[in-house]
Amino acid sequence: MARTDHRTPNVAGLRPRSKLVHGGIRRSGFDETSEALFQTSGYVYGSAEEAEHAFANDGSRHVYSRFRNPTTAMFEDRLAEYEGAEWAYATTTGMAAVHAALWCNLRHGDRIVAPRSLFISCYWVIKELSARFGVEAVFVDGTDLAQWETALSKPTQAVFLETPSNPGLEVVDLRAVSALAHKAGAKVVVDNAFATPVLQRPFEMGADVVVYSATKHIDGQGRCLGGVILTNDKKYGAEVIHPYLRHTGPTISPFNAWILLKGLETLELRVAAQSASALKVAEFLEGHAKVERVLYPGLVSHPQHDLVRSQMTGGGTMLSIFLKGGKAEAFRALNDLGMVMISNNLGDAKSLITHPDTTTHSKLTPEEKVAANITPNLLRLSVGLEDAQDIIEDLDRALAAI
Repeated sequence: MARTDHRTPNVAGLRPRSKLVHGGIRRSGFDETSEALFQTSGYVYGSAEEAEHAFANDGSRHVYSRFRNPTTAMFEDRLAEYEGAEWAYATTTGMAAVHAALWCNLRHGDRIVAPRSLFISCYWVIKELSARFGVEAVFVDGTDLAQWETALSKPTQAVFLETPSNPGLEVVDLRAVSALAHKAGAKVVVDNAFATPVLQRPFEMGADVVVYSATKHIDGQGRCLGGVILTNDKKYGAEVIHPYLRHTGPTISPFNAWILLKGLETLELRVAAQSASALKVAEFLEGHAKVERVLYPGLVSHPQHDLVRSQMTGGGTMLSIFLKGGKAEAFRALNDLGMVMISNNLGDAKSLITHPDTTTHSKLTPEEKVAANITPNLLRLSVGLEDAQDIIEDLDRALAAI
């Protein structure tokens, strides 16, 4: 079959993994194989009339990299192709994406409903900003559909959720909650960072907007910060989300967008390998004498295993490990690790572990920690690309020291 345009390949007939390699490409006149990095803030025009037209048209002409950049656009379009979204915008960080996805559509007097079990920054963006700007924030047990139904019995503008949640790995029924939210008039915003687009497709289950901290699995190698917002409603993206982003300015740098673009090429391979290792690690820890319990979506013992199987294609890369003991035992185990590194990041090629009670969720009140199941004996493990047996042996040595 003859090529039609090697500078903007048509990926419509390709399978998902191939789209992660070829989606969104716009080659320059140099016909490069690796996508070009356009490290520029602005663009020039041949005449005043051309500049006038550029600002008056549909946005296809680049005018300023806060609005759109060729490298950034390739990253956005590639992920949108893979995710099945109609519109995407890359941001400086994952939290910039969460903030913009919510507050672009909220006004004084509106309502937002969310689970209590959230990453602390997501919880803050909802709880604190709602209080400041006159938005009613309602928090529920994300696993209890009856609480969702009660909370969404009134008109609501936004629903935000993580599934699986950080760090408790609670799973929310996306189909059921989306249906309830839409009856209440709400847009459903899903933070899909833990599941990744490889293992979970929120748009297929009713989500309106999906956000990622691209810092995590999309980069996957601890090199840069980034986030992205996607929606399956192009008009909503262009008319509601984009003006908020354009004028508030949380735009990713072209260099970071280029790193993330290249990260997409290996995303499926990395997530598949890490998830396979995570299951082996979880199975080992589940029977360990020093471990009280392990939460991992891929284990049959996960309290929502049937729901996991209905909306995810794998268990993911993250484990919640509850040790027998408390903070002292948790710290002893962390300090005796050799290969697995103590870090509050996740989704990296390297295995990373943290103590949420004293790091990522340390600013929660004692009552909020109880509600989110953040306990002194909890460790959050992000399984990397090392040999699974090396991870297991390192954990076993550290646990033996307790």
